[in-house]
Amino acid sequence: MTDATSRDGTRGGSTAQPVGGAKGPDELRRQIEQTRGELGDTVEELAGKADVKGRAKARAAALRDRAGAMTGHLRGSAGHAGSDGSAVRADRAGTASGRARGAVRAGLGHPRAVLVAGAAAGVAVAASLARRHRHGPC
Repeated sequence: MTDATSRDGTRGGSTAQPVGGAKGPDELRRQIEQTRGELGDTVEELAGKADVKGRAKARAAALRDRAGAMTGHLRGSAGHAGSDGSAVRADRAGTASGRARGAVRAGLGHPRAVLVAGAAAGVAVAASLARRHRHGPC
């Protein structure tokens, strides 16, 4: 297969070099080194994009760091809350967790009902996502 040459004397492709090429061995060496550098950069970029597992690990680590910082911030805020009603909120949270435990116990007694409810919720979510995909966000 041969390279097509246009009327202005350049070759087709990503780099438009004159057909005559370099004007000596030093110029040719310089062009080769420049091309190697560009090719190396391109290969590194493509390898980074192809490394899905590595990108996922990096994203997970960043999210863990962010969550840890937020946890520290929230703990610090809770420590400074003092007597501004945080005891009432803690009591309500305890009541809510008690209700959740009761719901879990009831679900363990009726696994078929939980399965049906879970399937219905899954169908509702899938339908919502399909509708949003077809019609765009409302």
